[in-house]
Amino acid sequence: MSNSRRLRKKHQKKRKLKLTLGLFALAILLTLGYSGFEYISGKQQALGSSSAEAEENNSLEETKSKYKDSFNGVDNKDHKINVLLLGIDQRDNEIPRTDTIMIAQYDTKAGTTKIASLMRDTYVNIPDHGYNKINAAFAIGGPELLRQTISENFGIELEYYSIVDFEGFTQVVDTVTPEGLEVDVEKDMYYKSQGGATHIDLEAGTQNLNGEELLGYVRYRSDSQGDYGRVERQQEVINLLKEEIISIKGVLKAPRLIGTLQPYIDTNMGSGKILKLGKEYLLNPVEEVETLRIPTDDNVWNERKEYPIGLVLAHDEEKTKKTLQDYFEEEESS
Repeated sequence: MSNSRRLRKKHQKKRKLKLTLGLFALAILLTLGYSGFEYISGKQQALGSSSAEAEENNSLEETKSKYKDSFNGVDNKDHKINVLLLGIDQRDNEIPRTDTIMIAQYDTKAGTTKIASLMRDTYVNIPDHGYNKINAAFAIGGPELLRQTISENFGIELEYYSIVDFEGFTQVVDTVTPEGLEVDVEKDMYYKSQGGATHIDLEAGTQNLNGEELLGYVRYRSDSQGDYGRVERQQEVINLLKEEIISIKGVLKAPRLIGTLQPYIDTNMGSGKILKLGKEYLLNPVEEVETLRIPTDDNVWNERKEYPIGLVLAHDEEKTKKTLQDYFEEEESS
């Protein structure tokens, strides 16, 4: 082969390499541009701010946390990450109450997710405050006291916490499924609080629920099932939303979703950790989120305590502790 021919082939390879690198760089720039636009749009939508206000806050800063400095999370030093998930409502009370208490575990090795829902009226020993309903721990001492309560009563250590205002839940639903999430509502559901801040009015049947309607669906407890039915619906909706988020449309909406949720979330998990876990979850989606409710049906009974505690869910404490530990410590079969 002549020198001139070799030189031409060499130049052609260089041009192809440059073209490939150029296209790759363009794809990265377009992806970053799209992600940045979607993130800012989501945050602007959540805050209801103007474009100028959005530009002032267009960086993915660490989520501001009210409780971060006081939360003493414990690293389990293994491949399992335990997170305290709390849903609060700040619309009805000046002091936020937590209607939803969950322990979520993500196994980075097995790629599995488990969630245990703790009934808010579960009777437990709150460190330095005596026995009370478990949701009283949050009202008294925020997520740190709730972490201590879970550690002392159940032997489960939590590394992170994430508190989501229910308003953020509605924003997330409307972002992920603008046309609503398809749900089979098992019965007519109607409830209106005394002040009118909470109004639930759903008819039985399969239908698409928007964010506000879906929030009513997961919060409804004005029937014979009470909190038991509410926890079941919460776990049902978690799996339904998971399917939407890991779909192709859901993945494309991930940046906007993060921007939408940010103003409504309080967590000690840094943005880098959130993005890392989010990437792993999207690349290796969980087929189904495994769920558990505490206390379990075979270990619970109603008891009435002196005012102001009232009616509680009593249980065999050692049995509950073992149930939770077995649930979270069990290794997934390969």
